[in-house]
Amino acid sequence: MTTAALRDRLEGSQVAIYFAAVIAGAVIAFAIPGTASWEASINPALALMLFVTFLQVPLAELGRAFRQTRVLVAMLVTNFVIVPLLVAILIQFAPNDPMIRLGVLLVLLCPCIDYVVTFAHLGRADAKLLLASTPALLIVQMLLLPVYLRLFLGADASRLVQAGPFLHAFLWLIAIPLALAFIVQLWARRSVIGERASISLGLLPVPATALVLLIVIAAVVPQLGQAIGAALRVTPIYIAFAILAPLLGWGVSRVAKLDAEAGRAMAFSAATRNSLVVLPLALAVPGAVPLLPAIIVAQTLVELVAELVFIRAIPRLGATTA
Repeated sequence: MTTAALRDRLEGSQVAIYFAAVIAGAVIAFAIPGTASWEASINPALALMLFVTFLQVPLAELGRAFRQTRVLVAMLVTNFVIVPLLVAILIQFAPNDPMIRLGVLLVLLCPCIDYVVTFAHLGRADAKLLLASTPALLIVQMLLLPVYLRLFLGADASRLVQAGPFLHAFLWLIAIPLALAFIVQLWARRSVIGERASISLGLLPVPATALVLLIVIAAVVPQLGQAIGAALRVTPIYIAFAILAPLLGWGVSRVAKLDAEAGRAMAFSAATRNSLVVLPLALAVPGAVPLLPAIIVAQTLVELVAELVFIRAIPRLGATTA
């Protein structure tokens, strides 16, 4: 089997792989004592996942994304104006507990920058557009997230969230992996060895994401306790978001007069969230464990199920239009 064929098979089977990783993490947590200490491994695993994800962002496509101003503006409006308005409505149905609301806000306010690209491809969307928009989505969400948290939580935001962890996470989980990915891409363009290394690393996004899920579940399950109840209470919010967000994203694309493939990309982007990337931010909040990880992982599980629906339903959007 060629490298390209193996990559395609991994991407086509990623939902099953991710659920298998979740189940394996839970089994390990019950079978092996002390997996709560695996929490320290979450950030290194995330850094690896983001590095191999960023490695798939072609430098040439970045210029394409920024040249398509109308598309980029629509993407930013969808994720940082329309989606926050939806979240402002949905958060009213969350328990009146600042910590629980913080978890919901962290996960719903941040657009996904990794596996959304593959799901968009499976859903006949413009996956390259999403891939090229990744850096802009990352930078803007990191800049705006503290602003939105203060807006939604008021004084509780200052008590629960501090700037230090956000800056630390941005540096180690975003800036450095992105820079390393660009260095490898430049190496690949100038060297046969670099090209082979880049192709081999291209097999890792799905396994690396599965590894993150396994570690997170194994670390969090032993500490869940009463957090399960809180996670179940916010699950209807996540389901409502999964139904409404892609429709809003598609609606923005219609207003912006984008083509069907770009519109589907907008729907995927609006609906898919950055749960694994914001997890380190949640873990940095004093007293976060086990409540915040449970709330965030619950959204991940709802989203993975929703993606199975999206890749079948979203291709029908604009199927008869140009």
